[in-house]
Amino acid sequence: MWLEWLVAWSWSLDGLRDCIATGIQSVRDCDGSAVVTVACLLVMFVWYCYHVGREQPRPHVSVNSLLQGVDANGLQNGSAYCRSPECVRCMHHDGLNQKLYHNLQEYAKRYSWSGMGRIHKAIREQGRYLSSQPSIQKPEVFFLPDLPTTPYFSRDAQKHDVELLERNFQAILCEFETLYKAFSNCSLPQGWKVNSTPSGEWFTFDFVSQGVCVPRNCRKCPRTYRLLGSLRTCIGNNVFGNACISVLSPGTVITEHYGPTNIRIRCHLGLKTPSGCELVVGGEPQCWAEGRCLLFDDSFLHTVFHEGSAEDGPRVVFMVDLWHPNVAAAERQALDFIFAPGR
Repeated sequence: MWLEWLVAWSWSLDGLRDCIATGIQSVRDCDGSAVVTVACLLVMFVWYCYHVGREQPRPHVSVNSLLQGVDANGLQNGSAYCRSPECVRCMHHDGLNQKLYHNLQEYAKRYSWSGMGRIHKAIREQGRYLSSQPSIQKPEVFFLPDLPTTPYFSRDAQKHDVELLERNFQAILCEFETLYKAFSNCSLPQGWKVNSTPSGEWFTFDFVSQGVCVPRNCRKCPRTYRLLGSLRTCIGNNVFGNACISVLSPGTVITEHYGPTNIRIRCHLGLKTPSGCELVVGGEPQCWAEGRCLLFDDSFLHTVFHEGSAEDGPRVVFMVDLWHPNVAAAERQALDFIFAPGR
């Protein structure tokens, strides 16, 4: 019985009229300012939902053209500044960029969002992180938050790789000496690169350059190349990874500068370390020792100089980029994908 009554009432025009009249009267009874306030709040809520829905993250840079070649005028302390709007070092102050976030989304679709919280946060807030960093540490391209920060790291930070490098000191030194003999025959032997410095000469012989293997050079130093493959934490698959022999002639100064990121530790294995050579990171000086590794965070302001005489000969180190020990395995895999060369 009650169901029939309910159906009859629902379709009654009188009932509908009464419902509408009651609603209108309720609005009239309300205070006008209260109605306006509710309407404003509703509009603000709708705007907020729209804004959040369309908001894009603010990654700091793009990685499209990191590996593009440049002439000598585009070099600063050996780093490429090609002045291209697509180059990571040239465009990182320009507006919003969605490339890194797009790469992260693509990675998450293929694999998982699990463990990506810190990277997601970093990409969204790059502009804020980099602008608020103290002047002593200012990575130029990518800052990963919540990593322990210090200019120098102990050998235990990457103990396995440090010990492996030091055990192979003589093998690396032998291959370097064979390479270096070619300097007596010509001004710049094949495979070596000249880096820009305000004074002196700085040469590098690359095995891995910004995540790309240099096959011709690797073939000239097979033992050194095989050693790289045995390192557990070597960065070899993204644009922040490098491995080379670095040679500084007497009188050379590398001006103060910052590295591109804090996700790596730069490792120097001393091959030839004459007196008068010094590395200063974050205002703290250190000297190399032959056959020993020196680990530092090159996202700190750092400089290198060789004040020895010509008789002392060059300072030579084997340099390789290792993962920061507090970057998790899942994060390393994602960063390799996001910052893959040419992506």
